[in-house]
Amino acid sequence: MPYPWFARMKGHMRSVVPSRCAVCGSWPSTRLCEACVARFAGPEPRCTTCARVLPGPARQCGECILTPPPLDQCLAAVRYAYPWSDCITRFKFDDDPAWVGPLAALLRSAPWVEPALDMADLVLPMPLHPARLQARGFNQAQLLARALAPAKCRRDLLLRIRDTPPQSGLGRAARLRNLRSAFAVEPLQAAALQARRVVLVDDVMTTGASLHAAAAVLRQAGAAHITGLVLARTEADTVDAEAPIPD
Repeated sequence: MPYPWFARMKGHMRSVVPSRCAVCGSWPSTRLCEACVARFAGPEPRCTTCARVLPGPARQCGECILTPPPLDQCLAAVRYAYPWSDCITRFKFDDDPAWVGPLAALLRSAPWVEPALDMADLVLPMPLHPARLQARGFNQAQLLARALAPAKCRRDLLLRIRDTPPQSGLGRAARLRNLRSAFAVEPLQAAALQARRVVLVDDVMTTGASLHAAAAVLRQAGAAHITGLVLARTEADTVDAEAPIPD
C-alpha cells in the first residue's frame, strides 16, 4: 500500500487539475457534476431516528416507534446504491482522500444537515481502531467530519478500543455482538461531553449497530443530544458495504 503522504499528494493533484465527473464522465467537470447530484441525490422522506426511506409522510418507522434507538436524530444524504456506493468505495479503498470535498458537500446539502451542524457543540467522527487506521492510512469519517465542521471536530473524545472483524455481511444481532465493548470515551476528556449536543459522523450506515454502540457510550458520558450523520444509508439489514460495486 502507498504511504499515506503519497496518497494525500495524489488526492491533492486530482482535486486541483481538471477532471471528468465520476458518474457521467462529462469533461471538464468537478468530480460530481451538478446534473448528477440533482439526478441521483434528490431528497427522500426518511425516518427521523434511523434515516430509513419511508413510503409516506410519517416521521418515524414502526421499528423506531416500538424500540427507540439511542440516537435522538439520524440523517442520511443518499441511498447506498449506484452511483454513491461506487464513489464511497473509491474514497475508502483507492487511496484517494480527495473525495472528501465533493462527498462532504453532498452531505451538507441534504435536508436538516446544516441546522444539525450549526446547533452542535461537538462533531465526532466514528473512530477506527489504530490497527485499521494504520492499514488504511486515514479515517474516512474523520476527513468528512473535519470538512463539515473544522472548528467543532474532535477526534480525541471517542475511541475504538477493540479491533472487531468486518461488519459487512452480518445481520443486526451479529453486528451488536461484534461491537460489544468496542467503543469508549477518553477518560481524561469525558467532561467535554457533559450536557453537549453531539453530531456523530460516519460514511455508511447499514443496521445502525456501530452508530448505536458509539452513541450509547457518549450518552453514558453525559451527552445531552446525539445526531447520527451518515453519507449513505443502505435499505437492507445486511450488505457487503466493503466490496466494490461492479460497473
